[in-house]
Amino acid sequence: MEIVGYVLLGGYTLALIYVTVYCFMQFHLLFHYRKHHAKPKNTNVENFEYEGEVPFVTIQLPIFNEKYVIERLIDNIASLDYPKDRYEIHILDDSTDETLDIVKRKVEEYKAKGYLIEQVLRKKRTGFKAGALRDAMNRVQGEFIAIFDADFLPTKDFLKRTIPYFKDKNVGVVQSRWEHINQEYSLITRLQAFQLNVHFSVEQQGRESGDYMLQFNGTAGVWRKETIDAAGGWEADTLTEDLDLSYRAQLKGWKIHYLEELGSPAELPAEMNGLKSQQFRWMKGGAETAKKILPTVWNSNLGFTKKIHASLHLMNSSVFLFVFLLGVFSVPLIFFTKALNMNGNFYAFFLLSLMSIIAVYFVANNNEYNSRGSKLMSFFRFFLLFPLFLALSMGLSLHNSVAVLQGLFGKKTAFVRTPKLNIKTLSDKMVVSNYLKYDVSFITILEGLLACYFLFGVYMGIKTGESMFVLFHLLLFFGYAAIFYYSIKHLRYST
Repeated sequence: MEIVGYVLLGGYTLALIYVTVYCFMQFHLLFHYRKHHAKPKNTNVENFEYEGEVPFVTIQLPIFNEKYVIERLIDNIASLDYPKDRYEIHILDDSTDETLDIVKRKVEEYKAKGYLIEQVLRKKRTGFKAGALRDAMNRVQGEFIAIFDADFLPTKDFLKRTIPYFKDKNVGVVQSRWEHINQEYSLITRLQAFQLNVHFSVEQQGRESGDYMLQFNGTAGVWRKETIDAAGGWEADTLTEDLDLSYRAQLKGWKIHYLEELGSPAELPAEMNGLKSQQFRWMKGGAETAKKILPTVWNSNLGFTKKIHASLHLMNSSVFLFVFLLGVFSVPLIFFTKALNMNGNFYAFFLLSLMSIIAVYFVANNNEYNSRGSKLMSFFRFFLLFPLFLALSMGLSLHNSVAVLQGLFGKKTAFVRTPKLNIKTLSDKMVVSNYLKYDVSFITILEGLLACYFLFGVYMGIKTGESMFVLFHLLLFFGYAAIFYYSIKHLRYST
């Protein structure tokens, strides 16, 4: 039995070390983020000047069955403050429902107003989004290509504020920051925004400031057409074609400029199963891209620190696998703490990783919260949401671990999009939609069983007096129970 205890302890410790390294690297990005914001800002760079010929831009809107949001998207793009004879709109429409007719009608409406707009159709949805972008490249007339998913609503000055950065001939991509039009809709949307705010501040700006590899986020950004061609074009062999092409472009010497001050509002998934499908695609695609790109990264002439940051960036999704293992190993360890002479003081060292990640999330969300009220209220709001965010992240660790393993072992699955339902404000109601086709999956059942497993861990920790894991198991219980509950509850919206 002692051997079993040491095996469990070894697995738990290795997983904890990985999570700790991940947290410290996030803190390193925070250092670069703060360093960037300590510099004086150059407010003149972004001014768009109409000198000579205004750059011609192609705007691509890859869509699939978006009847709830497609009209607002087209209307929004047509309202951009940019000479309408200097940009074209390509709606890459792979739809199979009434979205096709809605798009056709809107295209005719705007053509009559003098816009350069067309509905681009394919016979087969080969390669999904990446395939649509790839197949449409031969239609592109612009030197620059702006891409927006169906739920995005860029500001009117989006092109005027992004195109000037391409005056630097080394810049291949300009990426804007995602904002969230329905952040306050529910606890689920608040916690999503809580996490995404970290990526679109500390991570993206920190990587650029530290001269590390960053990424185009698949939407709300602009590519130099030459960059896409030079990097080998869009490829559909991963579910995160954006991350894949970003790295291939940077390894060819192109730069990605991140524009944190330019927000692009979009809709967050408002129900649990939509969130899970999005997470699955991101996590699996991230693992697929890591498997594909990491050998090239380590064989490149990048500096060692850049390679480390690039590796952790590409392997971001794998942290869920180690969080899952931490939880699973920790329950039986309750029965071995005395036999193995486990010293809680030793593991207290790893609290530093928790403190570092708290700092990262606090900085990333603090400015937004301060803009909504007093600093004291912002402080309380953060420390209310943070443990809920931790619990939700832990509760998603099984689901996301399955995605990571499928990506690493090469299991091929379809690109399952995240349907958008035009949920913007608290007054908008979720409706039954044939876009939401979900059943009770085996993973959902396991999430319910894991909630019971960690509740048992809480009980045994209290009963035996081994309180080392009680708080950890309590968070895991609430996380898995919430994921299970909402996964079942939100099935009522699917058909």
